[in-house]
Amino acid sequence: MVGPKAPKDPEKKRSGFYIMRNKQIAGSVQPDGRGIQFIYLNDGRMISSARIVGNITDDTMLGMLSTTEGFRRLIHSIGVSVEMESADKKAEFVFQMYGKSDLYRSGTTLCMDVPADGMEYVLNLSAYDWSDDDAIPGQIRFVFDEPQKDGEAAQALATVKFYLNDGFTAPEPEAEEMVDFTCNAYQEMLCKSLVQVGNNMRLKAAIKRAKQGEDITIAFIGGSITQGAGAVPINTKCYAYRTFEGICRLAGKGVHENIHYIKAGVGGTPSELGMIRYERDVCREGTVTPDIVIVEFAVNDEGDETKGVCYESLVRKILAAENKPAVILLFAVFANDENLQERLCVVGEHYQLPMVSTRDCVVEQFYKKAKEGKVVTKNQFFYDCYHPTNIGHQIMADGLLYLIYKVDKSPMDEDTLDLEVVPAVIGNTFEHVWLYDRNSKADQVKILSTGDFLERDEELQGVEMDRNLTQTKEFPYNWKHVKGAKPFVMEICCTSLVMVNKDSGAPNAGCAQVFVDGEAVLFVDPKVNGWTHCNPLICFQNRERKTWHIEVRMQPGDEDKEFTILGFGVVD
Repeated sequence: MVGPKAPKDPEKKRSGFYIMRNKQIAGSVQPDGRGIQFIYLNDGRMISSARIVGNITDDTMLGMLSTTEGFRRLIHSIGVSVEMESADKKAEFVFQMYGKSDLYRSGTTLCMDVPADGMEYVLNLSAYDWSDDDAIPGQIRFVFDEPQKDGEAAQALATVKFYLNDGFTAPEPEAEEMVDFTCNAYQEMLCKSLVQVGNNMRLKAAIKRAKQGEDITIAFIGGSITQGAGAVPINTKCYAYRTFEGICRLAGKGVHENIHYIKAGVGGTPSELGMIRYERDVCREGTVTPDIVIVEFAVNDEGDETKGVCYESLVRKILAAENKPAVILLFAVFANDENLQERLCVVGEHYQLPMVSTRDCVVEQFYKKAKEGKVVTKNQFFYDCYHPTNIGHQIMADGLLYLIYKVDKSPMDEDTLDLEVVPAVIGNTFEHVWLYDRNSKADQVKILSTGDFLERDEELQGVEMDRNLTQTKEFPYNWKHVKGAKPFVMEICCTSLVMVNKDSGAPNAGCAQVFVDGEAVLFVDPKVNGWTHCNPLICFQNRERKTWHIEVRMQPGDEDKEFTILGFGVVD
């Protein structure tokens, strides 16, 4: 008989802090059949998580997290736990540094298999060879052998904790109470989400038709929050789908009966892009006429060059439809308590539109104590510094449903909105903008030469539309430059023109210039944002309606680099 062996000396107990704590995760399907949950750390996300989840307030420590060099001086090891229904499964934990010369390829990648038994497994940073090209902590990935299946709940709960090197300490984590969605304090919090009911005629009419069994369509357009980022699973736990389910319940209908659902959120993009893609992504090229449209760009529109003109143009475009759809303005919020509500709510006030503010709903109570009105903590509400958790998405949906249920119980107003009489309050330059791409045919556009923009780019930003878990590629009918100096040349009759290009973090991405009648009007660097997504940029606006000569040329010296024109937004 062999007795038990003497245990090793215990590891030194190190101070540490969480950046993820019992977060729900699920793997999105990948081309190789695996499932991956991506958690991005750049652009201040990890620092925000250290503040919100880890209670770190020391500015020196927070600053060290912004570079790989500082991260290695601060962090000794990373503790990771994964819990799944079947403890004999596993997930691969990947912590990737972004590189200086090649964002996604030249940095160090730390990997560790983590059994899904809920136990903590520790990755020691000193056990790895580090690249001299490391720039910043870039992303975490949880890799599963299989992706999440449609209708399946979260695949796992994950926790990530940073253990500190000697000389650094972190506060002890605070205990959190479960969110009580039935308590009076929660209902009082929801009341604060209502900015205004506005004129209820269009919304009430749509609800009435739904109750009578008529077909209606509810559509959502916005950024990554509307796409469902932070929700697990992204297709059925996002605020959009939960709002849709609530309207179905109100109407006494099932989710597969007469009420139809459109979700068209595209991460990292403002209303400047939303106004261009509305007919394609929401109206599905004229095959869908939405009856209720929720517009969510309050945390995306810092990138709107017009500071509200594009937003109002989109709102007017929706309101002008022949079937008179209801428009609800939704103001989401970032973890720093900020959004652009003050800029955008003037549009809702001007047209007497229903408005709901997640900021007004949750921010004030974040800073209260548990027994003095706090209902939900920031850690419970936010998945990262930009996106809500499942709890956050539910609160957003409940705020919208609070408005909708209130309207349902109210008498119907008279519809007094006449867009031909009511002028714009900020501007409506792009109210009639339409998308022109490689698949379009229009008499006022002549492609004189595609030059060396010959290819079609297939490495595009993808989004989960509607209830789908698979991604739809945005702007697939594009013009891609690979090599050469010949410009893309077209003539177009219009008053305003927006070019949509593909941003990229790839090292072979090059810069381009746009010329209008020989004048350089736009310099485009696709690496500014550093990731693959759609970027609209105004070439000109409010000019004389005439035929303009447009050229897109590669920047001198970048003739052998890649650049993709995704399409154009055109105003006749």
